[in-house]
Amino acid sequence: MWSKPAEGKESVQAPQGTAPDPMTPKVTPPSVIAAPPASVSAIRTPAPGASSTISAGLRIHGEISGTGDLYIDGEAQGSVRFGQSKVTVGPHGHVQADIEAREIVIEGTVQGNLKAGESVRLGATSHVQGSLMTPRVAIEDGARLRGKVETTRAGELKRGVAAGQAKSAEISPTTPVAAAKE
Repeated sequence: MWSKPAEGKESVQAPQGTAPDPMTPKVTPPSVIAAPPASVSAIRTPAPGASSTISAGLRIHGEISGTGDLYIDGEAQGSVRFGQSKVTVGPHGHVQADIEAREIVIEGTVQGNLKAGESVRLGATSHVQGSLMTPRVAIEDGARLRGKVETTRAGELKRGVAAGQAKSAEISPTTPVAAAKE
């Protein structure tokens, strides 16, 4: 005879007096696991200073801004503003934009002005066409720069550069870097 199974357990029982059929699957109910209630604190938000990437094969047109670091190895056009962060253009990166950041590192190609609060570094594989405005500039052997370099005092970019306070030099592919420094 059939009897009510214990709560939480269901099973298929063969009628009394017959052997269970080995081909009949045993039916068990799915387990119910209580999920903790969702809360705002359970949702992960990126930590301040987290890094974002525009990878190879990705094209971005428009204004790009944020608070975390940015790595560009794809294509970007428009303007890039990361005032308190680091922007890096990777070896496959192609940027047609003005870049404003705390620190700028270029390994790829940039057509646009670079404005950094701390430093600009042009790597050996970089090609830059545009003005540089920063307190510190590092140019590795093999880097190509066509434009104007203005060195400022640290923090001066935030207040605006007064005429005559910045040192500048015109740099072109035919000008030796050592001769352009003042």
